[in-house]
Amino acid sequence: MRGLAAFGSAEMIGRIVRLLTTLVIARQLSPAIVGTAALALSLFELCRVFMNIGAGQRIIAASAAELAATCNSAHRLFWAWSLVVAAVQLLIAAVLALGFGQADAGWMLAAFALVYPFMPGGLVQVHLAMREGRNAGIARTAAIQVVADQLRTAALLLAWPSPWAVVLPKLLTAPVWLVLTRRNRPWAPDAAQGLAPLTGLVRFGGGVLLADALAALRTQADNLIIAATLGPVALGSYYFAFNAGLGIVTALAGAFGTVAFPLLCRADDPVRALRGQLLGGLALFATLIAVQALAAPYYVPILFGAHWAFAAPLVAILCVAGIGQLVAVIAANWLRANGASARDALRSLWVCAAALGGLWIGAQSGSITAAATGLVAGTLVASLITLITILRPALASPHQEQPA
Repeated sequence: MRGLAAFGSAEMIGRIVRLLTTLVIARQLSPAIVGTAALALSLFELCRVFMNIGAGQRIIAASAAELAATCNSAHRLFWAWSLVVAAVQLLIAAVLALGFGQADAGWMLAAFALVYPFMPGGLVQVHLAMREGRNAGIARTAAIQVVADQLRTAALLLAWPSPWAVVLPKLLTAPVWLVLTRRNRPWAPDAAQGLAPLTGLVRFGGGVLLADALAALRTQADNLIIAATLGPVALGSYYFAFNAGLGIVTALAGAFGTVAFPLLCRADDPVRALRGQLLGGLALFATLIAVQALAAPYYVPILFGAHWAFAAPLVAILCVAGIGQLVAVIAANWLRANGASARDALRSLWVCAAALGGLWIGAQSGSITAAATGLVAGTLVASLITLITILRPALASPHQEQPA
């Protein structure tokens, strides 16, 4: 719980600063310009998820005897893979600019590739910190990174109302993350310990990568669908509403999952631990979501201006999808803790299909509100299926067999 409190505090600080930045964005940029930046950011997040190749989870779950060799191999894998992901992102940026006439978004996406050289130097360290429960340091790093990013964004927007004012600060915070992560948990390769077989990392990582890619697709492809069906202006409005509403729930669900996974791996009674995480998480998040949704008609016009009051119902609707995100995080942790990464990938596949299918159906009406309602409906249906098919042990007997 102390770990969740640390992450929760960091996320709350980050969300407060993000809300202030969103306020500046709403007042300084038109929906069309916001939509251009949102398109580049969404594609970047989809590319960046391919860095999650499962090696970090292997570090957390490895035995003490395997740890040093696993870290050595993971470090090499992170470096090689980061170059591959950067190259793929540059290719996508070229296609976006030359093939779809989105030159500004293409250049922004290409600039985001500069983030990847900073990542391998800290990925082993951050997963070792997770393994050892150094949650306060991880949360502090995340908070500093977010605050620095958002304050720079707000300052740039006031001086230079451009979508680049949203992009450039994210590049400048990558070195900050690297320095703070290495200070929180120092580590260096130990050649004397040898290397763990890469086949084990890749085999485990394949399912994790697919699951995380599908989860990222579910959280980012909504922007792409809105842009394709309703246009960039609608995307700007939707992106604003998403960050003003669902963003805080998404951040807290991610923090919950980060803290809960090591506890689940180390639990003497995993089913009992799963039950506590599921029931406790649902109680906490349902309360938070209810308060946030009911208060949307009041805080949206106050914080962002009366001209954004029309987005309050959209904010309230999107909040409800947070329940589905929490269930997805808990299910992913449960399956990965039991080595069922392939099953986790399958789960993410139909969760993604349900959420995006609902969004696409709703978007055919030409209404952003209908699109958001479809997204939430699809997410809740997928969550119900997840509870029945994967998380049943937490709702029934603690002695039921764990998933294989």
